[in-house]
Amino acid sequence: MPATDGFEKPLPRALNVQGLGWFVLLVAGSVPLFWIGIVSLGQAWSTPEYSHGPLIPLISLYLFLRELRHSPDPASLAPPTDRGRGIAVILLGLAVALLGNLARIPDIVTYAMIIWTGGVVLTIFGWKRGIHHQLPVLHLIFMLPLPQIIYWKLNIFLQQVSSVIGVWIVDLAGIPVFLEGNIIDLGVYKLQVAEACSGLRYLFPILSFTYLTAILYRGPFWHKAVLMLSAVPITVLMNSFRIGVIGIMVNSYGIEHAEGFMHFFEGWVIFLLCIGVLAVMAVGLQRMTPNPLPLVDAIDLDTRGLAPIMGRILGLAPSLALAAATVLTIGASGLWLVRGNAEAVPVARESFGLFPRQLGEWSGSASALDPDIERVLAATDYMNAAYSAPGERDYVHFFSAFYDNQTNGDGIHSPEVCLPVGGWEIFSLEPHRVTMEGTPYGTFEVNRAVIQKGLSKQLVYYWFEQRGKRMTNDVRAKISVVIDGVTMGRTDGALVRFTTPINTNESEADAEARLMRLMREALDDLPRFVPL
Repeated sequence: MPATDGFEKPLPRALNVQGLGWFVLLVAGSVPLFWIGIVSLGQAWSTPEYSHGPLIPLISLYLFLRELRHSPDPASLAPPTDRGRGIAVILLGLAVALLGNLARIPDIVTYAMIIWTGGVVLTIFGWKRGIHHQLPVLHLIFMLPLPQIIYWKLNIFLQQVSSVIGVWIVDLAGIPVFLEGNIIDLGVYKLQVAEACSGLRYLFPILSFTYLTAILYRGPFWHKAVLMLSAVPITVLMNSFRIGVIGIMVNSYGIEHAEGFMHFFEGWVIFLLCIGVLAVMAVGLQRMTPNPLPLVDAIDLDTRGLAPIMGRILGLAPSLALAAATVLTIGASGLWLVRGNAEAVPVARESFGLFPRQLGEWSGSASALDPDIERVLAATDYMNAAYSAPGERDYVHFFSAFYDNQTNGDGIHSPEVCLPVGGWEIFSLEPHRVTMEGTPYGTFEVNRAVIQKGLSKQLVYYWFEQRGKRMTNDVRAKISVVIDGVTMGRTDGALVRFTTPINTNESEADAEARLMRLMREALDDLPRFVPL
């Protein structure tokens, strides 16, 4: 095979069947290995937060062709001799994809797909030239959903920030307002700053747009950095402004009149307003330069000559490196197909509907969660019950959410981030060792929290039950899902939580003793519903 870099001959380009054939085999051979990632992307792109996803590959292609157009004439360059590192990057991407498939975590597979894509570019062009074409590859990150644990923590944080700033805007209008958690209390009306109000659905496309703007912007590097770094505060402020205006309208005209405004200012309207703010910033930055350009010239949107450059793929020349990349990719896909990509068989367990309502002297009453909470929780099964017993000063609440698969977008939501949403302030939170002799659990560690809302205080014990292991850290629990998915073929798990009020006429120790009395009874039966 000729040792060429794939794009040496000037246009027009004759069809090179052998080189194009290797490339088609390379792409087609990757599909089985990346399949669960591709499916997960399609599912994520159907949600409001990631609905911009299908545009990202097209924008990345535009950036790539634009860079290729401005690159030196390939005919004047010597054939690359530094393709080995590109093969190494491809191997890394294939290894990460195999790990993601074994653990059955699509997010890992999608990130591996981007690593592999970068490796393909480096293999075709060689390291020295290919490294200059990695910005379009890096842009593909914006099409991926965030890892769930990061998504939820960011979502809760942005809800809180948007609530605080939104209330400040309402207060500036002279309207009495009070914020409790993420609930805006206007007296007559109470508005909940829900998941959809966090601003994430605007933040992701704005981040992608600012990345694109920074690449196309004609100006100093620090201008580009300012535009990139402004994406988050602009989005948060615009979203907070929307929340504040909604609060003012609800107070003045009622919830019915405000609903139209809420729908109007969702989605693309906020996005376009954010783009407008970025455009004003770009104009302002240009005016700080000695020779300012008008905005139309400050952003390089020239698309001339892209179609002929795209046609170079037809003349892609074969090479040993391209053949090696193809063989390695098809081999990795074949290895996974032989290994078997069937979903893990769910573990045998009983439904929480059969969980005893009578635990010793304790009698329980179960209730269903609000449908919106159920949707966000996304658990396979859950138990939500309050237990009381003769002689006890108060009830003990038992809650457990079980997930038979924590890798397909479902997973445990830590109380550490969920409690503040309901207006509860975490007064204290620390690991605490408990001993439950006579139960399958023995001595283990739990999270012990004291939470407070107004004058009400509660004691909370919770932990993450992960396939026979009790964990107090949600990040460690997620890492264990990856490891156990590979080694055990299991990705099930549960959150277990016990809560009881701390009354004004009792100490924390009294409440703790009451909680542990029910907990000891419940843990005898729990393994039937949350398998060890």
